[in-house]
Amino acid sequence: MTKSRALGALTALLVTLLVTLLVPLAGPAAADTTWSVVPANAGGPDGRSVIDLELAGGQQVTEHVAVTNRSTRPVDFAIDANDGYLTAKGHFDMRPSDAVPADGGAWLEVPERVTVAAGATSVVPVKVTIPQNATPGDHPAGVTASLETISGQVRVQNRVGVRLNIRVTGDYLAKVAVSDVRAEYVQSWNPFASGSVEVTYTVANAGNVRLVTDNRVLTATLAGQSDWSDPSAARARELMPGGSRTFTARITGAWPLGPIGTTVTAIPSPAGGPLPGVAAEQVAVQATVWAVPWPQLALLVLLALAYPAVRLIAAWRRRRIRKLIKLYGQEA
Repeated sequence: MTKSRALGALTALLVTLLVTLLVPLAGPAAADTTWSVVPANAGGPDGRSVIDLELAGGQQVTEHVAVTNRSTRPVDFAIDANDGYLTAKGHFDMRPSDAVPADGGAWLEVPERVTVAAGATSVVPVKVTIPQNATPGDHPAGVTASLETISGQVRVQNRVGVRLNIRVTGDYLAKVAVSDVRAEYVQSWNPFASGSVEVTYTVANAGNVRLVTDNRVLTATLAGQSDWSDPSAARARELMPGGSRTFTARITGAWPLGPIGTTVTAIPSPAGGPLPGVAAEQVAVQATVWAVPWPQLALLVLLALAYPAVRLIAAWRRRRIRKLIKLYGQEA
């Protein structure tokens, strides 16, 4: 009886160990968790893609964002508000959650956390308070719902958020500056093919409102003119106040005929639509690059050397033929 009980206990222990080995340990990783954050009103998502606000100094409003948990379990999200900025490719992003906001993000008040049931949506209030002494113009910000995951020994914060375009009323200034214009001639070593001009330049927003610039480059040589317009989407050409972006243009069909005049023109317009009474003047900067026709000169040198060589060969052949004729006549 004692042996039977011991055997049963041992069997149960082995089964328990086997089950423990086969069942994966639960962890904080959120690889299977997906969620979305969109603008909303107090009742839920309202169809907007961004939150646009135009407020006076000292004014206060309450906006909302909707956090939807698309996973199969409840999730506790961290809610964060901070300053916004544009990446080098024109994508909107926010400063890290551990960074202290210094501009529009400091004007937002949100709850620290929100727990959303599986498949449910929670509306989070966003209180916006504009300081009395806020400077006129645009102050980008954003609100995110985030979840931390651990991969090995690395803690990763996954954020999904909403962009807030906060504009403080007052005197608006739409102004750009073009600098660091560099032109380089790219030679084609085929003497019968034209080369190209590669132009690099920087456009900065020197005003206080968001701008989209229409960038154009014109090159002029003795053979004529070639122009280039930026084909990228408006998002890639948007500039925040105080921000800048470096662009590169390649203008083909330029023949190496000495100096090549290059003119870079930035034509700004307010992002999101025109501002009544606000005129944005275009800015043009010129630069010159010299293009020496090395392949063509090399071809001329070869031709100059080939001409006397051909004449010498022809003369030698004529003398050779005369000798052969003379020798043949003597033998006859």
